Amino acid sequence: MPTRRRAVLILAVLAGLALLSIALALSVGSIHIPLPDVFRALVGSDAGMGIDVVRSLRLPRALGGFACGALLALAGALLQVLLRNPLADPYVLGISGGAGVGAMLAILFGLTAAGINGLAFLGALAAMLLVFGLAHGDGGWTQTRLLLTGVIVASGCGAIVALTLSVAPEQKLHGMLFWLMGDLAQGGDPTLPLLALVVILLVALPFARELNLLARGADTALTLGVAITRLRRGVYLVASLATAIVVTYAGSIGFIGLIVPHLVRLSLGNDQRLLLPAAALAGGSLLVVADTLARTVVAPQQLPVGVLTALIGVPVFLYLLARAPLARR
Repeated sequence: MPTRRRAVLILAVLAGLALLSIALALSVGSIHIPLPDVFRALVGSDAGMGIDVVRSLRLPRALGGFACGALLALAGALLQVLLRNPLADPYVLGISGGAGVGAMLAILFGLTAAGINGLAFLGALAAMLLVFGLAHGDGGWTQTRLLLTGVIVASGCGAIVALTLSVAPEQKLHGMLFWLMGDLAQGGDPTLPLLALVVILLVALPFARELNLLARGADTALTLGVAITRLRRGVYLVASLATAIVVTYAGSIGFIGLIVPHLVRLSLGNDQRLLLPAAALAGGSLLVVADTLARTVVAPQQLPVGVLTALIGVPVFLYLLARAPLARR
């Protein structure tokens, strides 16, 4: 278990990196804005094109990207404890697939941005309820049953998405594909993901002790007085809602929820009191940096940020696999 001083130091360093990543996102782009001007734009009341770019465009996008990355990392950390599997990922349980079905149908029928977000969120919730309902048999559900049910539901949603793309008019395909690959450009007001991040952290951290016991095994946790069924349902609900909010806001962004919790766990251990906030800070910083690269690598064109996270995540994950086999922690 980490000492309090060490935990505070680690979180302070990660918070500093998060602030640095956001400052970089506010400064870098098609219009370069020096950091002193970024600071004046944030605290002052001056006007000007550069200041308007920081306040109106880059700051909401950076904050939304940080909240989405933090939510994905939190969801991944919680699901890896729930399933006792380091390969568990927020998207493996079909949540993003359900959101994708809702969003693709909304785009196909020409709904507004509010309609797309609403149907995407309803699709994510429907997939969550479907997975949980199908996985809950006569004897309750197990980690294996939940994982397999999620994979099957995700495959079915993927088939519906492919069918929708095949019948969609050509002029709508670009928007559909960008949404499926993850895109923060259309996110808009970051209030919802930021609020969700704060609420989920406040809900999850008080249960860090119970999560530590659950990570050691259900029998051990049950022996030590943990309400296993209630805790599992709560973890699944919180992780699913976090994923649904991210997918609704930014589309499908992969690998953050898989790679970040695993790297943090390898570096800091498996104490959820430190792992959860550390994963949130690291995940948010990574997505902000990836989105900054997506805006600048082939400027003035912008890449879908989900492509960048995959390009970063795949080699990192393969490197981890090559160094040592994944083991339960």
